[in-house]
Amino acid sequence: MGPLSPGKRENNMKRNVCLLAAALTASAAHAQTVSVDDSTAPWLGFMNVFELPANGGGFVFASGWGVPDLNSSFDDVGGTLTLSPNTIGDPDPFWYQGGGGPGAAGNKIMEANLYQEATDVYNGVTLTFSGDVISNTFTQAHVAEIFIKDFAADYSSFTETRVAMTPGAFSISHATDAGLGRHIQWGFTVTGENVWAGDEGPFGNAVIGTIPTPASAALLGLGGLFATRRRR
Repeated sequence: MGPLSPGKRENNMKRNVCLLAAALTASAAHAQTVSVDDSTAPWLGFMNVFELPANGGGFVFASGWGVPDLNSSFDDVGGTLTLSPNTIGDPDPFWYQGGGGPGAAGNKIMEANLYQEATDVYNGVTLTFSGDVISNTFTQAHVAEIFIKDFAADYSSFTETRVAMTPGAFSISHATDAGLGRHIQWGFTVTGENVWAGDEGPFGNAVIGTIPTPASAALLGLGGLFATRRRR
């Protein structure tokens, strides 16, 4: 076969460029990234409560909680999110062994979930959640983790990727289901015995870097705000 004419070579180059652009577009459509937004993003809170292992460790209840009630605080000026041990101000023995007060031992294991949620936004993609853990000084009494969860439309089942909150840059990915109505969540958990408010210091905390919320973030989170949330 002889050499291509200049016109054919140009057409082939254009075709190859179009094919490459299409491939890059398809790849980008199947890979999305979210970051640790500041307090203006639609963050949600959810608490799972369990008995102490010594009391069988059984599930007690779950409900939506306000972000401050999770003992999570944002400093948008400093660009940080601080996660502290879970506290309960109720002295009832349900919450504290022998009754609550300074120094009282917690009587429940609390799993505080701070997260954002998007419905029918990240279906069928590889979602990456990235950010920076500035510090994690939690003692062995509490476990801090980073997660991405993919819930069925009715919240009856889910898959997840979960990693320990290690100081430094993090990036976790999860391939989500392509089905309709999927609820994708990304965020953090702190799990451990509840402590009396004011006693948190010796138990440590975790500090995470935040970035200003993109203008589109509020729209992405609307599905989570209006969905019926169940146990996380």
